[in-house]
Order: sequence, then structure tokens, then C-alpha cells
Amino acid sequence: MDIADVARRTGVPASTLRYYEKKGLLISLAGHGQRRQFAADVIDRLALIALGQAAGFSLEEVGAMLVEGQVDRSRLLAKADELDARIKRLQAMSKGLRHAAKCPERDHLSCPKFQRIIKIAAAGYWVRSKLEQGRLNLSANAQA
Repeated sequence: MDIADVARRTGVPASTLRYYEKKGLLISLAGHGQRRQFAADVIDRLALIALGQAAGFSLEEVGAMLVEGQVDRSRLLAKADELDARIKRLQAMSKGLRHAAKCPERDHLSCPKFQRIIKIAAAGYWVRSKLEQGRLNLSANAQA
């Protein structure tokens, strides 16, 4: 398929297709200087790339899985666990927002349940933030 056909069928811009080719995610069949042509399986590969990105994998991680032809099952399980944890955090935040919207207290800060919700949310945010910044030392010696 011609690059324009792939772009039209998938909605993926030609510039993105060229970028994916440059990153090694796609392989064109045309020689240097010729119009890019892709094998029929390019649509499936693009769907896999989109699925990987939607799951939170980087393009490099998706590329490693596509190039090697084998999916790293432990990597998939780790990502699934990460997504489950994120879902739990989002569900807890949703419940907190719903409580705040329906809470009969005039001042949310006087509501004991809301106080618990914001303390838990803040603690989780601070821990995740420090982990992401590499500043949280979880070793047993980190009692300072």
C-alpha cells in the first residue's frame, strides 16, 4: 500500500508513518528516493502501536516488542498491574469528588470524611511525586 493509502485508511498522518519508519516500527518496501510502500500488515502493526501507546508503553518499548516478534509477557503483566493501581487511585479520587459534591457540610474542610479523603490523596500524591523524581529512598537505612 502507498503511504497516502495507509494514512487515509488509518487516519495516521503520513508524517507519523515516516517517523515510525525512522524509529524502526514500520518498514517500507520502496527503495531510497521512491514513494513509500508498505505491506498489507502495516494496518495491524499500526493498531499494535496504538494499543501499546494507549496502555502506556513508550514507542521504544513497543518497537522492542514488534521487532523481536515476541511479546515480553512479564512486561505486559507489570504494565497491567500499573494500570490496575492507577484505576484504583482514579476510582478513589472519583469517590472523593462525588462525596464533596454531595456533602451537606457548608465547609468541606469541616467534614471528617472529606478530611480523610484529602489526607490520603495528598499522601499518595507526595509519594508518587517523590518516586517519579527519584527522591524517595525506600531502603531500611532511610530513617533520616
